[in-house]
Amino acid sequence: MEAVLEQNIKKVANHVEQQLDAELEKLDNLDIKYAELYDEKEFFEVSKKSGNIACLFYKDDSPRCKIVDHHFKILAKKHIEARFCKLNVERCPFLTERLRIRIIPTIALIVNGKTKDYIVGFTELGNCDDFSTETLQSRLAQSGVINYDDDLQCSETSKKPFIFRPKTKTIKGRSSDDSDDD
Repeated sequence: MEAVLEQNIKKVANHVEQQLDAELEKLDNLDIKYAELYDEKEFFEVSKKSGNIACLFYKDDSPRCKIVDHHFKILAKKHIEARFCKLNVERCPFLTERLRIRIIPTIALIVNGKTKDYIVGFTELGNCDDFSTETLQSRLAQSGVINYDDDLQCSETSKKPFIFRPKTKTIKGRSSDDSDDD
């Protein structure tokens, strides 16, 4: 009887261990937090289930969309409090029109089922293609989609906030620099 009990305990322990291994595997592969949605119906289902969503509206032939895609893959693993997804605008014309998405890439930031904010193009990300993941992370945090204690944000003790200021254009060939525009 004691041998049967011991054998049953080993079976249960092995089963529990397999379940834990499966859960750890899921955590290691958190790419499920960043997935492509194939149509409007799937978008609305995800919106009902997830509190915070960062959704990239993209086109296959856009190199800038691939840049955002790269950053989303990194951020999805760091920020499990939000659902990261992407949606091809050519497959979802109704939703694209309803959300008034005109510029690609556009990131829709959804909090508690309501579209709270948009990141349109790269203007707010430094207006360059080589912005850092931290820059995008900071911008997402400003909308409340992710939790991020940013060094770029103001604190009473030290740093000034990051403020993007576009470079002023000058007329080529101007040799005198005694302008009062500074």
